[in-house]
Amino acid sequence: MKQTNRLTLPPLSLYVHIPWCVQKCPYCDFNSHAQPDVIPEAEYIACLLADLEEDLEYVQGRELQSIFIGGGTPSLFSAAGIRKLLAGIRERVPFSQDIEITLEANPGTFETERFAGFAAAGVNRLSIGVQSLQAEQLKRLGRIHDPEQAQTAAQHASTLALASFNLDLMHGLPEQTLATAMADLEGIIALNPPHISWYQLTIEPNTLFASQPPELPHDDLLWDIYEQGHQRLAAAGYEQYEVSAYGKPGHRGKHNLNYWRFGDYLGIGCGAHGKITLPHEQRIIRTEKIKHPRGYLDLTRPYLYKQWQVSSEDLCFEFFMNRLRLLEPTPKPDFVAYTGLPLSVADTALNHAIERGYIVSHQESWETTAHGRLYLNQVLTDLLEN
Repeated sequence: MKQTNRLTLPPLSLYVHIPWCVQKCPYCDFNSHAQPDVIPEAEYIACLLADLEEDLEYVQGRELQSIFIGGGTPSLFSAAGIRKLLAGIRERVPFSQDIEITLEANPGTFETERFAGFAAAGVNRLSIGVQSLQAEQLKRLGRIHDPEQAQTAAQHASTLALASFNLDLMHGLPEQTLATAMADLEGIIALNPPHISWYQLTIEPNTLFASQPPELPHDDLLWDIYEQGHQRLAAAGYEQYEVSAYGKPGHRGKHNLNYWRFGDYLGIGCGAHGKITLPHEQRIIRTEKIKHPRGYLDLTRPYLYKQWQVSSEDLCFEFFMNRLRLLEPTPKPDFVAYTGLPLSVADTALNHAIERGYIVSHQESWETTAHGRLYLNQVLTDLLEN
């Protein structure tokens, strides 16, 4: 499989990883660590900016369209620290005029009290990890906030001068019924966030839930929860634009959209991943930074853990693995521009999905059918095998 077309530079985003949490949740497989007695905030921010310095060659004249500060629990950092971080980033890479800057936050009282400071520091979107509004479920999930704190955090976020904010909510929780799942969703809708990430709990390897699996709802119940929940969100004015993302008009998350549209992103911080297009070398690379905070803060070591080129054989699969998460049509010119591969490669790879009615091929785009969205894993499996 040969790249025959010149690669085009896609939009550029930045992911910043802050690894510390108050405690590790039993379902979490992210690179997070229980916070030390004192978080080395100033030292870590200095390392983040030095890490970014080493990646500046990958900017290639572009502006940042979005920044996502994730974790871990970034809201454990002070507002002054976040201000210093964002100022340092802006000194090194220009921001687009309408840049989206998201910070993940927990709804605990300690973090909520910092929301106004984060907004003043330049954050214009908060992503708040509510997960459930039921005390017993929060306890099962290892969350340290209660339902009242979650509601207070959302209400406080709505009073700030933010462009948007998101509430994370899980479904398919241990011992969850249709009624309790819908009660959770109704409670989130009542808080009127501009954006809701509503996703199913999955058991990931190397988590406490993997070694001590809870009893989860059966498949028929999971389908009922999804179907009724999707209808309720639509009725409340939320548009589904990605597998687990729902936004009011004008409130789609720019950062995740850039991921799914096969855009580029720099990744700085412990274990952060990046994806970079290098048109002058006709290749796409991925980067991964040192994972453990101890190693990352060791000034005698490089921040880069490993870097590799995405093979032309993998490009087609990776492109569609991202794009097919979105409900919008996939422009055929984007496939050619962002992979360098000819359209014939995609036509061959998608042939089975098209024959089965999972995907429709239009003149200028491919579009996943409603039926195909139910079999997305099968579509991706077929792509991987081709």
